[in-house]
Amino acid sequence: MTKSSKVVPLKLSKRTRKSPVNGTVPNRKANDALRTRSHLTESEVERLLTVAKKGRYGQRDHLMVLMAFRHGLRVSELVDLQWSDIDFNGGTIHIRRLKGSKDATHYLDGDETRPLKALQKASESPYVFASERGGPISAAGFRKQFARWGEKAKLGFPVNPHMLRHACGYALANKGMDTRSLQAYLGHASITHTVRYTEMSPTRFKGIWR
Repeated sequence: MTKSSKVVPLKLSKRTRKSPVNGTVPNRKANDALRTRSHLTESEVERLLTVAKKGRYGQRDHLMVLMAFRHGLRVSELVDLQWSDIDFNGGTIHIRRLKGSKDATHYLDGDETRPLKALQKASESPYVFASERGGPISAAGFRKQFARWGEKAKLGFPVNPHMLRHACGYALANKGMDTRSLQAYLGHASITHTVRYTEMSPTRFKGIWR
């Protein structure tokens, strides 16, 4: 480089909006920024059940939403249910929990056993909730369908199936179930995941001004 040569600094173009360090796609908003809460009320669950029952596979879809709510199932646990998990004679269902949670056996109510027997009679698949090809319904497919049901139910906010698991926890806490029993019912390995439901339950404050 000669003495007369000059180093011309490069001009950096101004970005019109901020981008993450490792790419040009804007950061996705956290779920809490998209909705005010992560669970559904019992009345909202009822509205989803009503919508789910009106579809082409109404009996099956209604039962999927009902059982996910009643037993606090994750979507992966729901679609993986098999007939070998159901004991019609004892009226129970064996819940095979995932994500390090503990398995449990729950009782089934009549509004579950009756449609379950009807599904089994018409099914040749080992899976309780099977697709037309006989395999299990995909978790992704159920999430998309559940979101559509939320829109049809006009809940006013986006929904996902995991909100049914949280709805189960809050509903049972509101009915007075103690924390240890709720922990076992939902299969939590640590009770720290369970106290969120009992801490927010209004039941313990009922009648304090009387």
